[in-house]
Amino acid sequence: MIIVPVKDGENIERALKKFKRKFEKTGIVKELRARQQYTKPSVLKRLKMEKAVYVQKLRQAED
Repeated sequence: MIIVPVKDGENIERALKKFKRKFEKTGIVKELRARQQYTKPSVLKRLKMEKAVYVQKLRQAED
């Protein structure tokens, strides 16, 4: 359960923003979207490799 302590006089929008940030960090929505359709392990492995190559190229471009 996500608990967001609200201080006296704190704006409700700020508290909602904190809640949304905490909720996003849990990764629940991301997991639900991933579970909507099955992806084969080979496809997951390929996507992971492609992302790793992309990130590596970005880091080399920085240097």
